[in-house]
Amino acid sequence: MSSYSSQPQTHVVQTVSISYTQLKVPGYSSLRQSLLHLSPRLAGLSDDQKRELEDPDSRYNFGWSHGKEKLESGKPDTLKGSFYANPVLDKPTSDPALIQRYPSYCGANIWPRSALPDLEPAFKALGKLILEVGMLLAYHCDLYAFQGMKMLEDEGLEQILRRSRCHKGRLLYYFPAKHSSCSQDGELMSSWCGWHTDHGSLTGLARAMFKKDAVEISCPDNAAGLYVKSRGGQLVKVVYGEDEIAYQIGETTEILSRGRLCATPHCVRAPLGEAAFGVDRSTFALFMQPDWDEKLKFPEVVHIHQELIPSRGSLTFGEYTEKLLDKYYHLKM
Repeated sequence: MSSYSSQPQTHVVQTVSISYTQLKVPGYSSLRQSLLHLSPRLAGLSDDQKRELEDPDSRYNFGWSHGKEKLESGKPDTLKGSFYANPVLDKPTSDPALIQRYPSYCGANIWPRSALPDLEPAFKALGKLILEVGMLLAYHCDLYAFQGMKMLEDEGLEQILRRSRCHKGRLLYYFPAKHSSCSQDGELMSSWCGWHTDHGSLTGLARAMFKKDAVEISCPDNAAGLYVKSRGGQLVKVVYGEDEIAYQIGETTEILSRGRLCATPHCVRAPLGEAAFGVDRSTFALFMQPDWDEKLKFPEVVHIHQELIPSRGSLTFGEYTEKLLDKYYHLKM
């Protein structure tokens, strides 16, 4: 394990949670296992098969993506591959104008129905469950964020998310670590995923699964995993169980709550040391997001992406997303 002498002091936080066995919501653990076991099989499809799953028109926000994003160093991110799909609607709209305007949300899912037929039902089942549990959390977010305020019934986070057609799941596969990468790039706190905030409302996270030689193992490095920054700038390692879901606050929840709830800066640190050699990682994230035509009214003081906010102070969620994608992919800025 590497030394922390060059890293800021970190803390570990256990999530305050109720397990799904206590909530009597059956099936979560098996749904997680079913989907995450498919992640290496998806990544192992032939290049031709994976190419058929790519959708460059959506900036790879549907289907398979590998090497299209950039690491904090500016290098292409070839450490992981991912698969995006809407777990609720295969085709959110058939309007050609909307598909052209908001391709990252209005496009259609691309499933490997011949090459990997088990993926679609497993992806949808886990995604829908995380979505429904997230709605319970959204209800309590509203109670906290809008206490003492007058709010129309359809203005709260829960109702905004319930009427949305934009929810998106992402199955991620981190390729087995090569010997050289277990001690170099891994020294960075954000070696597997750079520091960022999600631009949606809530992100539900399944606990990652690690494998070596196709056998499930525990994470080989206790310092590896998900890290977040608190409001006070404290660096915290997040720990949660296989039967638990972690939820992160996204940027649009910060906007809608006028800053009472803050987007969570987070990154993922790769495992280090000889034990990490040949280990892969699979995980799943469900991005709960407003509809593309949902209007976001920005507060007077904005702490995130100030350069993207127009003087009139409002954008639809679709417009906000496209501006962010332009920024991240350097396509139209």
